[in-house]
Amino acid sequence: MTEFSAAERAYLRSQRLGRLATVDPHGQPQANPVGFFPQDDGTLLIGGRSMGTTKKWRNLEKNPKVALVVDDVVSLSPWRVRGVDIRGEAELLTGPHELGRHFSEEVIRVHPRRIHSWGLEEN
Repeated sequence: MTEFSAAERAYLRSQRLGRLATVDPHGQPQANPVGFFPQDDGTLLIGGRSMGTTKKWRNLEKNPKVALVVDDVVSLSPWRVRGVDIRGEAELLTGPHELGRHFSEEVIRVHPRRIHSWGLEEN
């Protein structure tokens, strides 16, 4: 598993929303906004109210490849953006977790295989 740099870890812990891309049965990408939770072991957990009934869950049952992009605009003038693009594999988990009771028992764990970041080291 690829590891996050200190700057990437700090950035991910400061953000709450990303876009998760999965691949549908026809080989087409599907992207959805998701809440995510960085874990101490270098993975990220993604939860939802009814995660097990979603198209992203069904897509991942057939193909575990994922991309998660987390980014934001720091400044409009001058234009400055920052973010992290994570490519990897998803593990589908079902059972108790500590993300919060408003989440269903199904959770996606993202195992990073490739990480690309931009704009994190700038002042």
